[in-house]
Amino acid sequence: MASAAEQMAANLSWSTLGKAKDLQARIWFTLGLLIIYRVGTYIPLPGIDPGQLARFVEQTQGGILGVFNMFAGGAVSRMAIFTLGIMPYISASIIMQLMSSMVPELEKMKKDGEAGRRKINQYTRYGTVILATFQAYGIAVGLEGQELAMDPGWFFRASAVISLVGGTMLLMWLGEQITARGIGNGISLIIYAGIVAELPRAMAQMFELGRTGQLAAAIILLVLVLAVVVIAGVVYIERAQRRILVQYPKRQVGQKMYGGENSFLPLKVNTAGVIPPIFASSLLLLPTTIASFSADGGTTGILGWISAYFGPGQAGYLIFFVAMIVFFSFFYTSVVFNPEEVSENLRRNGGYVPGIRPGKKTAEYLDFVLNRLTVLGALYLSIICLMPEILRAELAVPFYFGGTSLLIVVSVTMDTVTQVQSHLLAHQYEGLIEKSKLRGKGKKRR
Repeated sequence: MASAAEQMAANLSWSTLGKAKDLQARIWFTLGLLIIYRVGTYIPLPGIDPGQLARFVEQTQGGILGVFNMFAGGAVSRMAIFTLGIMPYISASIIMQLMSSMVPELEKMKKDGEAGRRKINQYTRYGTVILATFQAYGIAVGLEGQELAMDPGWFFRASAVISLVGGTMLLMWLGEQITARGIGNGISLIIYAGIVAELPRAMAQMFELGRTGQLAAAIILLVLVLAVVVIAGVVYIERAQRRILVQYPKRQVGQKMYGGENSFLPLKVNTAGVIPPIFASSLLLLPTTIASFSADGGTTGILGWISAYFGPGQAGYLIFFVAMIVFFSFFYTSVVFNPEEVSENLRRNGGYVPGIRPGKKTAEYLDFVLNRLTVLGALYLSIICLMPEILRAELAVPFYFGGTSLLIVVSVTMDTVTQVQSHLLAHQYEGLIEKSKLRGKGKKRR
């Protein structure tokens, strides 16, 4: 029999959105900040030659800059102040999460609650500034090497670094504000907005290739069918769960009997969500971006070796991409779900998994089930993310169709809709509580 909460969620109507003023304010706030982000992708860096930039982008749009451009929402092709995007912040978050698992002081800080999390977030911001500064300086030098700067020199480099680092810090602040005062995860929504904004252009590009005969109609149809299949697969896997039965024994408190109920512990197949592909992409983009912006175009020395073996579509790139996805799937799952803590909470509340002894044995069982699910989740993410690389390399189609971009778009959409429904459900609860209070006052007056 469904609980009252489940029945209310099933009967939830989107018409209640008009009555939820707080939710409306959150949605408008989120949309407003995302509009600011999109405007920033059109503000160019000072001192860039537009003609040279257009020719450079046309020559390199099929390479690593095309991949980077997707995550930056088109800012790279326009060399805007948001060219670095949110990737330095993501890279700093990766480093801090890894260090939090290896450095005892940081691990203790992470367990200190809200105060510890604030300190770690502050260290992440410092790390973002450092990484963004290095990347911005590399881009400034690369722009001079490609003769895209109208007045090369230290003044241009300083202005480019300040603009790019300032743009990244503004994006980081926008993401944090969306998470705290808007709806959904701010960082994910910024990446989502950039991808969605580029999808119409990518579709127009693909249809134009088909119109001019450079791309066969059968290939275009195949790409569209694959996109639908990928969306259906992502929705199915992201909603898939392994439900572990948990039983609670009966206990008597005074004259009443409590407990004796069954519940389920839901374990998602893809617990890590879209974090592994984003983390893996950010690590892959860093060295190859520096190589592509170098003065010689990354054709000699160590940068030439990186471009040859770790560029998009290359064997090294694909192997490293899959390895990073698998690593971050297991790592982030261990951060989100701790079997020992869950088993201890079950033991304290008197819950147990049938056939499994409480305590250590339950933790080992949960860890065993979670590892099997994580293997499936990592395999699913690897297949989804490799698909656009295969399409781009073998069929010469825009990589935006499929894989990482669709995974992020579908997952973030589902997560945001879930949060909207949660706010609507909470609003409906508040309405019922207010009605019950009014009825109670009416009875007292009688």
